[in-house]
Amino acid sequence: MTDFKTLLQQRRLSATHPQTSVPRPYETLAVLGGGAWGTALAIVAARAGCQVRLWLRDSARAAEIARTRRNTARLGDIPIPPGVIPTADFAAALDGAAAALLVTPSATVREMARRIAAHPAPHMPLFVSAKGIEAGTGLMMSAVAEEEAPGRVIGVISGPTFALETAAGHPTAATIACTAGADVPPYLRPGARMAASLTCDSFRPYVSDDMAGVEVGGAVKNVIAIACGMLAGAGFGENTRAALITRGLDEMKELAVCLGGRRETVTGLSGMGDLMLTCSSPQSRNFRYGFARGAGRSDADAFDGAPVLVEGRHNAVTVTDLARRLHLHMPICEMVRAVVADGRPIGEAFAGFWAAPIQAEPRALDLAFPHPAEAEVTRRFEALLP
Repeated sequence: MTDFKTLLQQRRLSATHPQTSVPRPYETLAVLGGGAWGTALAIVAARAGCQVRLWLRDSARAAEIARTRRNTARLGDIPIPPGVIPTADFAAALDGAAAALLVTPSATVREMARRIAAHPAPHMPLFVSAKGIEAGTGLMMSAVAEEEAPGRVIGVISGPTFALETAAGHPTAATIACTAGADVPPYLRPGARMAASLTCDSFRPYVSDDMAGVEVGGAVKNVIAIACGMLAGAGFGENTRAALITRGLDEMKELAVCLGGRRETVTGLSGMGDLMLTCSSPQSRNFRYGFARGAGRSDADAFDGAPVLVEGRHNAVTVTDLARRLHLHMPICEMVRAVVADGRPIGEAFAGFWAAPIQAEPRALDLAFPHPAEAEVTRRFEALLP
C-alpha cells in the first residue's frame, strides 16, 4: 500500500509535470483594441516573448503610445515593452499575425469579426475577450464571431482580471477556452498554444474546452456586480453582498448548463473568480455604477457625467432576455434590469427579490412556501430610496 507521504509526492510531481510536450506559442499576435484590457494583454504577450501589434481606432493615440511607450489615459505610467507596436492600420496589425485577440466592447464584436473575416488569413485563430450577450440574437460573443467569420477557429479569454493590476505585473490568472483541435493532443490545440503565448512570470492561464461555461460567467458577473454595488451604496454590508454573490452564482450555473456548459467551469476562474472580483472592488466599473445608483445618483450622474462604458447595464437586458426565452428564472438579474432598464426604484426592485417565496437551496429538495414576513420586507425596502 502506498503511504500518504509517497502519494503526496506523486501528486505534486504529476501536477508539476503533467506532460513533457510544451505547446508552441504564437510568435506574432494582433491585439485588436487599445483600451485598458487590450493594452494589458499586449503587455503580457510581449513579456511572454511574442511580437505584438496593438491596433487602436485613433491614429493620434497610436502615435502617442508609440512615442511615449505609455497608454496614459488607460494605464497611467506603466511602461509598454518594445515588443508592442501600436498602429491604427487594421491590415498592418493583422498582416503576418499567427493569432488575433479581439479586445473591443461587446457591441462592436460583430463589426470587428466581419473586418477580420475579410482579411486573407483564413487559418489565423481569433480569441475574443469581450464579455456579454448580443441584443436581439441572444448569442454569446464567440457565436457572433463565428457567424461573421465562418470556418475560423474561435476561442475566448475570461477571468478575474483588472487591467491595471495585470499590466503592473500583479500575479493574475485567467481561462482560455477553445473547442477546436479535439482530434489532436491537447498541447497542439489552439487554446493551449494561446496559453503558451501569454504565460509569463505574472500571468498564468488555464485552458478549457467549455466555451459556453466561460462566456456565461463573463456576461452574468457584470449584472451581479451592479446588484452588489447598489445594495452597498444603499448602506447594506457584507452579509448582503455575500448573499447576492452566492445566489448570483446559482443563476450563472443554471444559464451555463442550459446552454451546454458545465457547472464545474462556473465555479472556476471565469465564473466564481470573476464574480468575486467584480462584486467586491471599486475598481470594477459595474460595481461603482451600482454603488452610485444605490447612493441615490441618477444614471446620467453615476460617473459625474463622464461617458463610462458599463457592460452590466447592457448585459442586464440581454441576459434576462435570453433567460426568459429559455424559461429560466434569474431573479437578481431581473432585479437589476428592473432598475437600469425599466426605471423601478432600487428599494422596490430589491423588495421583490428579498420577499420571494422561501425555497430549498439543494434543488433536489422540493420545497417552497410564501415568505412569512413578505409585507414587512416590502415596507422596509420600498422606503429605502425615493
